[in-house]
Amino acid sequence: MKASVGLLSFLLLASFWVAAAESGKTKIPIKVYRSPTCSCCGKWVTHLKDHGFVVEDITSEEMTSIKNQYRVPAALRSCHTALVGGHVIEGHVPAEEIRELMGMKSGPLGLAVPGMPVGSPGMEMGASKDPYQVMSFDQSGSSKVFKDHPQ
Repeated sequence: MKASVGLLSFLLLASFWVAAAESGKTKIPIKVYRSPTCSCCGKWVTHLKDHGFVVEDITSEEMTSIKNQYRVPAALRSCHTALVGGHVIEGHVPAEEIRELMGMKSGPLGLAVPGMPVGSPGMEMGASKDPYQVMSFDQSGSSKVFKDHPQ
């Protein structure tokens, strides 16, 4: 009996360890600012949570002021703005790219997905997908392609 309880305990612990090793993802806190009337923003928040982020979800009527405060370039603006590890995230940026940014020793100020492309996280509409780019931007507002997402 003791042996089977010990074996069961070992197997349970091993399964938790394997699950943690497979995910390989540390929980990352992120603060999201969004308009209270935007439904796609809520879907993006769910995407982040599903990918291991701990989300502080803040609704605000002052989104333009928030974007100005955190130096989001006008050409890259979208519907929500997030702060994570000293970086700014604008729009429907996939969780994988946020994690990639967090792993960089020196990187851009932030990442953005301008507009609201169909098929980006939070903008899923069945099988429809528009091609889009995740853009990086720096303190001066200069931007370049960080990652392409073809159709």
